[in-house]
Amino acid sequence: MKNLQTKFSHIYIEGGAFEYPLSKVILTKFSNSSIIEIDHYKDIFNRSGQDFQSQKQSINLILAKKSPPFLYPVSDMVQGHQLPGFFYITPMLNCLYNCDYCFLQGMYPSGNIVIFVNQNDLQEAITKEVSGTKTSSPPKIISVSYNTDLLAMEHILPLTKNWIKFASDCKNLIIEVRTKSTNFKLIENIDSNENIILSWTISPEIICKSYEHSAPPLSKRIAAIKSAIDKGWKVRLCIDPVMNIENWEDIYTRFFLYLFHNVDSKKIFDLSIGTFRMNKEYFKRIRKRNPKSDIYYSDFSIENNTVALSKKTRENMMGKLKKELCKYIDSKKILVWE
Repeated sequence: MKNLQTKFSHIYIEGGAFEYPLSKVILTKFSNSSIIEIDHYKDIFNRSGQDFQSQKQSINLILAKKSPPFLYPVSDMVQGHQLPGFFYITPMLNCLYNCDYCFLQGMYPSGNIVIFVNQNDLQEAITKEVSGTKTSSPPKIISVSYNTDLLAMEHILPLTKNWIKFASDCKNLIIEVRTKSTNFKLIENIDSNENIILSWTISPEIICKSYEHSAPPLSKRIAAIKSAIDKGWKVRLCIDPVMNIENWEDIYTRFFLYLFHNVDSKKIFDLSIGTFRMNKEYFKRIRKRNPKSDIYYSDFSIENNTVALSKKTRENMMGKLKKELCKYIDSKKILVWE
């Protein structure tokens, strides 16, 4: 570990990405980093023989130009996936954090972060998609941090601000920014926007400490959530994944009590909750890398190419936890993945 480089010691950049304004901002900010020109980001990001976990300890940046397609339908493992017009988009690939249960470590061969510098092209794709929506139709929903945590990177790049500004000028559009970050203070001076949902993933403190490495502690996330609510933002709480650990019912019951003692449940936009699940191939890939986490040696079943708790177990957990949540929040606001 002592031989690892510091974070962002190297920046790889595609030859065609140098002239983009975002590239210039990054290269100026990291003027002491080694700059390496590459032909295509996949030559670095997708190469074989990488050690995901070692790279997470000394993350580097890869600057690239995103090619179409820009919009993707959300996975059926996301609550609300059945809604029409629900997509995700990838301003970045990979996350600053390193949670044990995260599918990204099985989806990507690299622990480094890719930043697509042609953000305007992604936004134009959304504009085109939204332009065909009738005003009477439900708005399009776009998750901009499904494969990353944009707000966690806000102290490095103001991409969340950029997406909020973009959304404020669009009709029939909802942008979801999912995060574990406490960086709300970096956007708190922006007026709240009806087109934006700020979604915080939160877990009991024992889950944070055991599985959510390098992510902020629960207390600081709750402080950020309270600040966002006070500023008038739509806030979604994501209690996901619920982990089937010893004494889970008592742990989550106490967690709900603590959460809603500190957060006014009446001011929450909605809440999503679901047990651990992952694409089978991602799960196998992570397990093959011999992770230390007990998650990948636990008892799961496989249903429709998804690794998950048995249906009986997850229905029991979700049933009990939803009943508990209904003591604090309207059941119509609770989205459950079962």
